[in-house]
Amino acid sequence: MFIVSACLVGCILLLQTAVYAQDTTAVKEITTPVKAKPVKNTFQSVWIIDNQTVMVPIKGTFELDIQHRFGTVTHGYSDFWGLFASSNMRLGASYAPINNLYLGIGIDKYDELWDGSAKYAIIKQTKGKIPVSITYYGDISYDSRNDPTHGIFVHSSDRIFSFNQLIIARKFGEKLSLQVAPSLSHQNSVNGFYVKNDSTGTTIFKEMKHDHFALALSGRYKIGETTAILLNYDQPITEHATKNPNPNLAFGFEFSTSGHTFQLFMGNYTLLNPAQNALFNANSPFSYNSNGTNVKGGQFVIGFNITRLWN
Repeated sequence: MFIVSACLVGCILLLQTAVYAQDTTAVKEITTPVKAKPVKNTFQSVWIIDNQTVMVPIKGTFELDIQHRFGTVTHGYSDFWGLFASSNMRLGASYAPINNLYLGIGIDKYDELWDGSAKYAIIKQTKGKIPVSITYYGDISYDSRNDPTHGIFVHSSDRIFSFNQLIIARKFGEKLSLQVAPSLSHQNSVNGFYVKNDSTGTTIFKEMKHDHFALALSGRYKIGETTAILLNYDQPITEHATKNPNPNLAFGFEFSTSGHTFQLFMGNYTLLNPAQNALFNANSPFSYNSNGTNVKGGQFVIGFNITRLWN
């Protein structure tokens, strides 16, 4: 009888231990924190009209870009609102050799400008933890014209432009994404480059400074599964002696699939290099002077971007 009682007590203790172990495991499973995942698709493309977005494609992604800007719409029907006017075009290719890094190369029609770029995702927005994504974008370009008419390239290094930008973005829900991007553009050769006359000792001011600060504000709002509205504004900050660039106001639509993105828009930038746009934009989004008379309305151009991704 004693042996039977002892066996019963032992079985009860073993059963309680097993139940406690299961409860402890359940508690551990419940309390184990879930790792926060980055927010997806803050923007659909690496481009938002004339600017780069915060997005960096995954490792192994290869991209081809076609960017086109027509002439200004100010002449109306005479050149069919700029569609038959002189235009600018850029062909580019990019590749992600590792996660968070995107490398690109391209050439555009204006000044036969070659460019190389690098883009790195520093911080990614996560739900409930990190409120914004931050990406660095850098571009260096080389004017490859054989016989430049401006006569400003004394040295080969005078042909070089550079652009550095920090992109800060946040996705608000499933439809709205906004970003702000301060930038620094640099030109090695300054327009009207005269420093000192050796015979007279006089100094002639430079028309522009070498460095130029600007700020870009961009937004995207989804109006359908594959369609979105785009808005972009670029504000020059640095003031030069003369030839101050105009701001850029652009708005349009984006149509996307899993591998393609097509953006159709109107804006003031006709150049397709970020440094040159920031430094030399001659088109005004507001009223402007033409032959001494004030003209209402802006100097807008129609443009489009096409991107194709493989990954």
